Amino acid sequence: MPPRTWAEMRESITAMLVRDTGHDVAWWDEQIAAQPLIADETALRAWLREQGVTGYKQMLLVMERFGYPDYLLASADALLAAQYADRPQLRAILDAVVMAAQAFGPVEVQARKTYTSLLTPRRTFAAVRPTTKTRSDLVLRLDGLEPGGRLLDGRNSAGGGLNVRIALQTVADLDAEALDLLGQAYAESS
Repeated sequence: MPPRTWAEMRESITAMLVRDTGHDVAWWDEQIAAQPLIADETALRAWLREQGVTGYKQMLLVMERFGYPDYLLASADALLAAQYADRPQLRAILDAVVMAAQAFGPVEVQARKTYTSLLTPRRTFAAVRPTTKTRSDLVLRLDGLEPGGRLLDGRNSAGGGLNVRIALQTVADLDAEALDLLGQAYAESS
């Protein structure tokens, strides 16, 4: 499955915004422009939170007002090429994780600047991040599971909500234990 482009992500987030608020991006842009005290991102985020707009919807409206980062305007292929430019041998780990995850059910793949997210229709359940030139981390959302043994702290590895990570140096490190944890993360996020 090819990674979702920013345009597709924007469409999805826009649909969430309309579904949850009853208004589209243009309407929100007008409302934001009419607020004289919103001079920076912090003020806009606070105002949007007061309006009940949080998460990806808030992120979208902030970028609409203050501009989109270059990496969001890049294609998924360009983002992946940049992630693995100096560590091409690690790309096989990402491909193996995506293939394994698709066995659990529908998976969306979102290429980011420094990692790739895997989402169920409900939320992000995993990410793969080429962390060093010789290691990728499989970062998982496993509610209530604490780091220990093979599971490392993953809270700062790939966005909010993901809490543990497994270091993978080769595809062989994606063993039965890692696959079971990936499946558990998928099930908890479905």
